Amino acid sequence: MNVVITGSIAYDYIMSFPGYFKEHVLADKVADSINLSFLVDHMVRRRGGVASNIAYSLALLGERPRLMGTVGQDFGDYRAWLEANGVDTSAVRQYDDVFTASYFCNIDKAHNQIASFYNGAMARAGELSFHDLNAAPIDLAVVSPNDPAAMIRSVRECKELNIPYLYDVSWQIVRLTDDELREGITGCHMLVVNEYEFEMIRNRTGWNEDNILARADTLVVTRAESGSTISTRDGRVSIPAVPPQRVVDPIGVGDGYRAGLLKGLMLGLGWEPAGRIGSLAATYVLECDGPQGHHYTLAEFIERFRLHFDDSATIERLAHRNVA
Repeated sequence: MNVVITGSIAYDYIMSFPGYFKEHVLADKVADSINLSFLVDHMVRRRGGVASNIAYSLALLGERPRLMGTVGQDFGDYRAWLEANGVDTSAVRQYDDVFTASYFCNIDKAHNQIASFYNGAMARAGELSFHDLNAAPIDLAVVSPNDPAAMIRSVRECKELNIPYLYDVSWQIVRLTDDELREGITGCHMLVVNEYEFEMIRNRTGWNEDNILARADTLVVTRAESGSTISTRDGRVSIPAVPPQRVVDPIGVGDGYRAGLLKGLMLGLGWEPAGRIGSLAATYVLECDGPQGHHYTLAEFIERFRLHFDDSATIERLAHRNVA
């Protein structure tokens, strides 16, 4: 399958606060004002961005996804990293007068997060078009968090060109209007959200699960340690989480899940085995620093998959692709 992944490409600045945010929030003052400052004891810069995170994990699973997005003058090393790990960056446009988008996240001891995102070069993502991709026909597109204008354009072009798309609105729920959310959901092949995002969408659109499934083929809701649910008009399957060997960093776990889900679909598997691949791919991310700090061979992935799921058909498909 020819998969194009659109969305944010960014650097993540991750800070660690050695306490609990809740101990410093005055409930009786929140309604009027918030003025907080946290002294952190550790900071790192990592490669991130939803689209590039998905593409990286999908490449680890033996695919060569095409990444489509906008970056700045500081992207050289990042591009080399992605290409070395199997990601096609030919559709990534670089602007030398700005910096690559940046995500600033402060995490407390309970893994709560306070974050901000700077657009940088991502603000120009609306200039990219699927019409400019003149290679093989696109079998599936991923519309993940991006500049709002880019997300709207991607949705409309996918519909115009009859490209099935996975809609992953994520943190851009707050930047899209109610009508824009409805437009993105209507006609998508998959809507993939976490529990909190699903509730936000329900509040913003007024649509419950049945309303969404009347407009989208599939609804996937990730539920952290409770796994995930995949709902279609034919029913629902529950996917268990794969227990981590250690919990290190929650950032990018959902992106890993999406990559695994895509891998299952690219192998022609059903929703349940595809979800199980997603579950394991997510756990690998959780066990490492950063959304691209993990690494495994497909053989190692298959070995660990066997430990948790008795699914010989899935293993055979994975193994066959590995041999090929």
